[in-house]
Amino acid sequence: MSAAGLLAFVYGAAYVDLVLRARSSYLEGEKWLEWSRRPELKKAHFDGIYAAREVELARERDAGRLSPAACDKKLFLARFERDQAVAESSLKYAYVWFQSAAELFTPPESRWVVLSRGRMKETRALWKKELDAKKVPYRDYMLD
Repeated sequence: MSAAGLLAFVYGAAYVDLVLRARSSYLEGEKWLEWSRRPELKKAHFDGIYAAREVELARERDAGRLSPAACDKKLFLARFERDQAVAESSLKYAYVWFQSAAELFTPPESRWVVLSRGRMKETRALWKKELDAKKVPYRDYMLD
């Protein structure tokens, strides 16, 4: 393989990688944005993660690899993590995912980067409204 061919391959691989990462980040932002509109979906997601963890811990306890007291502590921690995740601002996470796509995965200026920039502005405005409604003090620089 010639040096030019190798260079083209590396450039192409990097290009594809950045576009796919931008797409993943954009889609993750869309998921969190949807969760801000429909919090029951977010709760169901984290309840599912908790239920799987509960089953996993019960198996470990039943197999004797985990004491009942340790199992209870880990379940308490899993419940706490679930409750924190559900309580977190979905708009904050949506904004951060869109920001990641727009700032970390460009150049190239892919379709996903352009879409993320637009969603970023929209989501930031919604996030500010949410903070204002909750009377959370902030400055604009704190949101970046």
